[in-house]
Amino acid sequence: MQALYQFDVQGPDVLEPLKQFFIEADTDNAVRSLASEWMKGTAENLEKCDELITASTIKWQFTRLSPVDRSILRLSVYQLKFCPDIPPKAVINEAIELAKKFSTDKSPGFVNGVLDAVLKKLQE
Repeated sequence: MQALYQFDVQGPDVLEPLKQFFIEADTDNAVRSLASEWMKGTAENLEKCDELITASTIKWQFTRLSPVDRSILRLSVYQLKFCPDIPPKAVINEAIELAKKFSTDKSPGFVNGVLDAVLKKLQE
């Protein structure tokens, strides 16, 4: 999520320096590899993820979302759509926890509502 935030704020030029970010953020190779995979996958599918988020945010313009919430939602939508090995409940619960830790006190409910709507759209 933090790497996606940097990507959102600084643009695609940050992808190469993010390798160092992953090295510094976690010493476990498996965790680093998975985080890097999710970051790259989300970046490569950003348009699809953003479309699903936009279609699921009622009365909210995508551009009005905070960069933190946008990053949480992008990662979670990527996982819901492209990572079938991760249970949807786990994705949504983790997104809520990230929102509690890194965003405002209203964000967990907002993130939950958007991801529930995205999941329904994906299951149709």
